[in-house]
Amino acid sequence: MITPNHRFPRASITALAVALPVAFLAPAGASAAPDTALQAAAVTPDPSAKLDLGSPDLPESRTVTTLAPGLTRTSITRGTPNQDFFWTAEVAVPSTSPDPDAPASALSPQAQAQKVADKLNAAGVVARVEHVQSPQLADAGGDLGYRVRAGHFTAKADGGTTVAQIQAAGYKSSVIYTGWDGDEGSSENDHGPWKLEVLTIDPKEFRGDLTSSFGPNLEDREKTSQLAAGSGALAATNGGYFVMDPGAGAEGDPAGAAVHDGKVLSEPVGDRPSLVIGAKNETSIQRLHWHGTVTAPGNTAALPLDGLNRVPGLIRNCGGTDDTPTNLPLHDFTCTDANEIVTFTPEFGASTPSGPGLEAVLDAHGTVTAVNSTRGTAVPAGGHTLQAIGTDVDKLAALAKPGSKLKIDTDLLNEGGKPLKTSATTDVVNGGPTLVQNGELNVTAKRDGMVRAGDSNSFFYGWVHKRNPRTFAGVDAQGRTLLVTADGRQTTSLGLSIKEAADVARSLGMVNAINLDGGGSTTMVQGGQVVNSPSDATAERPVGDALLVLPGRKG
Repeated sequence: MITPNHRFPRASITALAVALPVAFLAPAGASAAPDTALQAAAVTPDPSAKLDLGSPDLPESRTVTTLAPGLTRTSITRGTPNQDFFWTAEVAVPSTSPDPDAPASALSPQAQAQKVADKLNAAGVVARVEHVQSPQLADAGGDLGYRVRAGHFTAKADGGTTVAQIQAAGYKSSVIYTGWDGDEGSSENDHGPWKLEVLTIDPKEFRGDLTSSFGPNLEDREKTSQLAAGSGALAATNGGYFVMDPGAGAEGDPAGAAVHDGKVLSEPVGDRPSLVIGAKNETSIQRLHWHGTVTAPGNTAALPLDGLNRVPGLIRNCGGTDDTPTNLPLHDFTCTDANEIVTFTPEFGASTPSGPGLEAVLDAHGTVTAVNSTRGTAVPAGGHTLQAIGTDVDKLAALAKPGSKLKIDTDLLNEGGKPLKTSATTDVVNGGPTLVQNGELNVTAKRDGMVRAGDSNSFFYGWVHKRNPRTFAGVDAQGRTLLVTADGRQTTSLGLSIKEAADVARSLGMVNAINLDGGGSTTMVQGGQVVNSPSDATAERPVGDALLVLPGRKG
């Protein structure tokens, strides 16, 4: 594990001139392979290509900085301020669901939207109904519904009076910028602007190390810049999804697969895709799933492990076993399971989660040294603990006896059912959805849990359809890894919809690409300094893990 006190010598940074775009386009008609270890498709370089973003004739500038041989940072500015965009008040329309607790949504059926608009107009608010259509993705998109808006404002603050009128009429409302909409057809006509940062790591030339870091432990969050500074990284971006709300688990804990230096530290969310970093900085995008067991020598019966290094009973992003309400991935949602066995490693933190249940303590040799009637203790160096809740308490108690030996298996399996081969250079960072597969757009929003049934497409609208800050990663046809941040939620940089992120990934030459954590987490660091513009009001957000580019190679 990389600790904040471990530093590497810094390489010199040489700035190059503003360069014309260099991109590689994927071929049309390539089919998507079902295997998780996606192979780069053959593509032809097109040095004249620009980003597939907005109107084709938009101005675009790129500044390329060489950070080390085989490592560059490219700053891209595209487009110009668009006078057609404005601030407007968006209305939360009450749900038509029979559930009295169903939340209001920005989207609704046309009749319901018109009913709300009519009521607002009668109250003196000039409201309009807009049809929202989303670009078609691999498994989602199309007609999302209707939204109600009111007003055209030059500045966000100008909408305060209209919002107050809407609230007086009985509805919730907020002021949004129309440049962030991401509606069908908007990208082809928009002028922008957009600001992106691209790190390119060429494994044939770069002699440093691409890795991940979660800091001193899994359960605490650190800023990307802190993780970068603590390791002496040349550059860094934020990494995968993580728990932010203590009510959803241990804050900072990966909400999906995580491997560091070859050690599995968190289970996947269903079979959502992950960025896998192997030997010599070679990366791939793989769909991994979980297989965990606890066995005792001579006992053929194995107890299934529900998870690794997370609070038992709380499954952030779902995708586990016997979860409520679903075993499928469900993004930014916390499923529950009253009966679980979860194992912990020393990387989790100073103490495991406390609470009722049972906890067995295993030393580095797998010997049970204690069985505690409540949860919460330190994990021995090199050892594990096993926590059980609900009906699984009796199951674990029957197997874990003081002085006995137990074998804990925590395997990540590929789609072929074979364990992921790991070494000291293997890291895995979770993400989703897939953006590009074998050179073709393949945005798997529904499969990876970004579509919620029964919420009037509200989550899809805000998370997938609308423009947000994004971080994504991929591999081009030359085997180079690209890490990209796109600023958003600002008038000076609109952000990207998930479809636009896929378009940008492909126009940057990625033949396989994956979305990582975005929004306020989106951060890029160079030489210890944040070089993008994070969107949170408090500036840079502490995150669960980060992707680091180090000057020294492991091993």
